[in-house]
Formats: sequence, C-alpha cells, structure tokens
Amino acid sequence: MKIYRDPAEIPDDERGRAVTIGAFDGVHLGHQAVLRLVRELARARRLSATVLTFDRHPAEVVRPDSAPKLLTTLEQKIELLEATGDVDECLVLPFDATRSKEPAEQFVEELLASALHARLVVVGADFHFGYRRHGDVPLLQLMGAELGFETIGLGLIAALDRDTGVPYSSTRLRELIAAGDVAGAAAMLGRPHEVRTPVEHGDGRGRLLGFPTANVSVPENICLPADGVYAGTFSAADGAARLAAISVGRRPTFYAEAGMSLVEAYVLDFDGDLYGQQARVRFTHRLRGQERFDEVDDLVAQMHRDVEKVRELGAKQ
Repeated sequence: MKIYRDPAEIPDDERGRAVTIGAFDGVHLGHQAVLRLVRELARARRLSATVLTFDRHPAEVVRPDSAPKLLTTLEQKIELLEATGDVDECLVLPFDATRSKEPAEQFVEELLASALHARLVVVGADFHFGYRRHGDVPLLQLMGAELGFETIGLGLIAALDRDTGVPYSSTRLRELIAAGDVAGAAAMLGRPHEVRTPVEHGDGRGRLLGFPTANVSVPENICLPADGVYAGTFSAADGAARLAAISVGRRPTFYAEAGMSLVEAYVLDFDGDLYGQQARVRFTHRLRGQERFDEVDDLVAQMHRDVEKVRELGAKQ
C-alpha cells in the first residue's frame, strides 16, 4: 500500500481512482466490507483503490470537548488498512483548523477531482464534509456529474448477528468497550481491542504482592475498557503475545481516591525487564469488575483466581 501524507505527493494516474473517504477509526468489519467493495469496483473499472483518511479524528479539531475516544492510533489504522490487502493507496490528509473551514466544493474540486483524479467515490450514506458539514452525498453526486466521477452512498453494514440488527459502527464499538464488553467489541472488530503504549515505572506494589505488573500509560484520547480485570495478551519488543491478566482501574483497595484509570498487566510466566519497551495490550475477556478488598490477603487470593482464569481461557484459544 502506497502512503501519501500530502496531496502534492500523489502521482498522476491516467486510469483514475476509486476513492473512499472516512476516519476509519478501528478499521472494523464494516469498514473492511466497504474496502472489499471498493477494491472489487476498482478492479472492474481498472482503477486504483484509494483510501482518503485523516491524521486525526476531525472532531478533535471541530469539537474537541466532545471528540470521541479513539479505537486506534494513526499508526495502527495505517497498519490495519494495509493488512486488508484491499487498498492500493492511502492519503493521510492533515486535518487542522484551516482544513475544517474549507468549503465542501473546494474539497471536491481540489482533492477528489484534481489531486486524486477520482472516477468513483464511495462513502457512507450519511457522510458529511466541509465547513459546517455542508457537503453530503447529493453534493458529491451533483459535482461528480460535472467533474467526471460517480458517487455511491452506502448504508451501515449490517452485523452478522441478524437477531440484534445492530450495525457495525465505530460509535457502537466505543459503547461496547466503555461498558467492558471486550468480547462483543472483538466480534465487531474481527480481533481483540488493542492499546499501544510504552511501559513505565509504577509504585512497585504489584511486585510486593507477588504479581509484578507492567504499567502502561495510555493517552487520554484512546478508548479504554471500563474499570475491571481482563484476560488478554501482552506483546513487547520481541513481538511474542503472552497471556496476561490486565487491571484497568484506580486500585480502590489501596487508594480512596485516584485520578485517571491505570492499566497494569501481569504477564504470565515471564520474568524480564519491560521498562521503556513499546507494549501492545489486547483485551479478550472481562473477568470481573474493579473491587475494594478489606484485607490485602483477600486481594492476593482473588488475583490468583484471576490468573488461573486467564490460563483457562488461554488454553481454549
């Protein structure tokens, strides 16, 4: 997959491009279905299959106080787009205050028509763009008729579970993860939810209890599961995915009050130095909610049970 970070980098392509536009946060199964469709349409028309996405979620600029938590970092998103095998090119468009005030018509003329030479544009039926969200599918269809591209507006891709009728969407995924339903989120993502972050020094309390943990500092704009204890995996510099018992919370047994939730991973059957390494923490199952224990021994006993449950679940994978 070729990656461009400036429209000026995009080479001319006489064949033209089939372009899909969006934040693609999470690159979930719904996104993947759209990408497959774009690839199929592009191949049928002998076009390049191209994704136009952004270097940050547009809401972080347009409405920062209510911007959604992110399911993936930009690095993860690019990796996941490439891993589909359905994308020939990806334009990562810088999104800043100036871009947010760009008229929709200018976006179409300068980016889609001139820079990308679009012949087909595929977006969600509710897609909006440009200053004050003036641009929509009808505008794309109108301008495309003049500028030489066709526009297809897609509805949300239906989930595989026809009983629920819940569509794939990044919004729904954030709700599931925020509620601690990491298994439900994995079903929509096609993989466990993952956070990436360096390992930092903690207060050493886990080691004193017999469970040394890797403390990871997750940026505030990344979507974390609800406070609780989870089974999952932990990968560091060597890339090996090791079973882990993961705590997300404020450690109520030791602290009456705490600020933001901490993420601590006890990596099973591992004894090594992880400090400073970039970690990938994946959440597969929720074991229990965050609890306060009156006695430290009760907490330690529960931690032993948590670890055994992680082993049990890991053996089934």
